Amino acid sequence: MSKKILVVDDEENIVEFLESILKKEEFLVVTAGSGEEALRKFKAESPEMVLLDVMMPDMDGFEVCQQLRSTSDVPVVMLTARDEDMDKIIGLEMGADDYVVKPFNPKELVARINAIFRRFEASRKLNRQKVQVMNLTLDIFRRKAWKGDQLIDFAPKEFDLLLVLACTPDQVFSREELLREVWGYEYVDNRSVDVHIKYIREKLGKPLSNCIQTVWGKGYKFVDVSKDRSA
Repeated sequence: MSKKILVVDDEENIVEFLESILKKEEFLVVTAGSGEEALRKFKAESPEMVLLDVMMPDMDGFEVCQQLRSTSDVPVVMLTARDEDMDKIIGLEMGADDYVVKPFNPKELVARINAIFRRFEASRKLNRQKVQVMNLTLDIFRRKAWKGDQLIDFAPKEFDLLLVLACTPDQVFSREELLREVWGYEYVDNRSVDVHIKYIREKLGKPLSNCIQTVWGKGYKFVDVSKDRSA
């Protein structure tokens, strides 16, 4: 069954462009031209994802995202014409799942959408909001991580990468698979995965960092070392 996506933007040409891209990929598309209309359409149509413009006249995308998050965990992708870190931080803190800067590559956008759907469905299958390994807690809905009582300051992609690995322990992921799952597209240098793994291990510290194991010639896997005496 085709998934339904709500597209929210006050620029009609952007809405039409996104609608055409998504329909070619066999998504069902619902559109809204303002924040208030988006909230009404969300309640009426029950979409499975929201593509949400940041800059809108009546209610900006941050406020819309915040209101959506008060009642739903449906994936939200923020769209903006400004490539500014602070906008990204605010959007992610409001609960957005990803952030795409205009103008965007249609293939990249579709790849990101598909990757978000895969991650979302994987977390739903777990039927839980948290992943607990040793003294590490990952809150899937709030996108936060704790080591004991200490909050770990993971960057968004670091959190996503750790979550993919921790949700499927003992499964080996190639760098290409992790790029698809976390970045949503394959043409990023796969050394990005190695760099992010390095940062994650540093932030986890011992012995949690040992949970992320390198499988030489293949990729990475996550192992609960408290259950593995050979680790």
